[in-house]
Order: sequence, then structure tokens, then C-alpha cells
Amino acid sequence: MIRVFRSEWRKLRRPTLFAGTLGIVLGLSVLITALLFVLLDSEGGNGPRGRVITRDTLALPSGLYLGFTNFAGLLGTIALSVFAAQTALEYTNGTLRNLLVRQPKRLVLLGGKYVAMCSFALLTVIVSAIGSIGISLLLAPTKDINTDAWFTQSSFELLYSNVGNVYLSAIAYGTVGMAVGIILRSPISSISISLAWILILEGILSFTVDGLDKWLPGQLMSLIAESSGGDISYTYALAGSAIYLAIFGGIATTLFVKRDVAN
Repeated sequence: MIRVFRSEWRKLRRPTLFAGTLGIVLGLSVLITALLFVLLDSEGGNGPRGRVITRDTLALPSGLYLGFTNFAGLLGTIALSVFAAQTALEYTNGTLRNLLVRQPKRLVLLGGKYVAMCSFALLTVIVSAIGSIGISLLLAPTKDINTDAWFTQSSFELLYSNVGNVYLSAIAYGTVGMAVGIILRSPISSISISLAWILILEGILSFTVDGLDKWLPGQLMSLIAESSGGDISYTYALAGSAIYLAIFGGIATTLFVKRDVAN
């Protein structure tokens, strides 16, 4: 599996993918976090979906990483796109057959590729956290926000917890992307269908049908990363996501092992 892991990272560290993805993650995390401070006194709100986040909220121990958690949803869609593209391209380019010649054990090949992409997702989470926390420290004094609580033991413990939750959310999104990539075997179809469902259809359904959001996979996966899930508890979101991942993962693994590798 180590050889498969290293082989997958040869693709992941290509400048167009590695630098491009991390650059987008860093730029968007800085932008989203900066808007929390720049629009602090705006009547239209400064948080997701027009929420108003006050100075008192930003002064809490969790204020240091609030922008980071707000970016978690987009971070998940980025992970989904990378996992789906990297998996489906093996079918499109016909390279999967060559890989199976070197490693005929399909489950080992699949496991090595998955672990490699999970490590890449961890890197995107770390970069996002660094960018978000860094811009928060720079902009807080300009908005007269008391940051004393940011440097307490409570704040650091919450930070570690939230970084872990954001990573779990990103892995959940990525797992769905990898599964869809195996099922559809087309990077364009895998990414477009997945994002259309999560970003558009689920958004419409959750706003139009009361209580439906607790059954939608995208909503549950995004709630894992949030410090407060509202009416849906963290445990429920984690369990619901695990069920969906088991279903998607089981179907994809079966197809990967049993189906012909040709596209």
C-alpha cells in the first residue's frame, strides 16, 4: 500500500493540481474570513446566509477560527472535486489498467489511493486554517475586537476540535466524490452531478421542505464541521453521514473490484 500511496502522490504534487488547489484554498479562506471583519457593522450581515456575527461573538474563544469553520462547506466541495477527478481520470486516461499490472490486488490499490488523497485533504485543511487564523489576527485590531480570549487554553482546545471536525467533513465529501468517480468513471460527470446535487438541489429542498435537511447527505456532512448544528446534533450528523458513506463506499468498492477497468 505504501508504494500505491507514493505513486498517487506523484500525481497529487503536480504543480497545476498541488499549487493550484492550495492557492485557491488559501485565497478563499482568507477572503471569507476577511468578510467577517470588513462587513462587521453591515445591516446585510457578515456571516453565511446573511447571519449577523457581532463583536461579542468574535471576541469569544471560538472567534479565532470562526471564519475557518464558515469555509468548511467550500473546503468539502474542493475535496469532493479532487477525489472525484483523481479517481475518474484513471478510467478516462486508461491508466488504471497499467496500475493493476503493477498492483493486481484491487483493494490494496484502492486503499492506497484513498489514503493518499486523505492526506492531501489534510494539507488543504491545514492551509485553510493558517490563512483564516492569520487574517483574523491581522484584522481584529482594526475593528476593536478584544482578542484576549483567543489565546486561552479553552480557545486552543476548541481549535484542535474544530480542525478535526472540518477534516472529518472534508473526508466525508471526498469519499462521496471518490465513490461517484468510480461509479460514473467520468471526471466531468462525477464533479458536475455531485456539486449540482449538494450545492443546488439540496439547498432548494432544505429551504422548501421543513425537516428534510436532516436526511440530506450534503447537509449532514457540512454540519460535522460546524460548532453548532442547530436543530440537528453533531452525533446525528456524524451517524447519518457514516450511513451514507457506507452505502456509497460499499457500492463503489464492489464495482471497483468486480467491474472491468475499461471506461
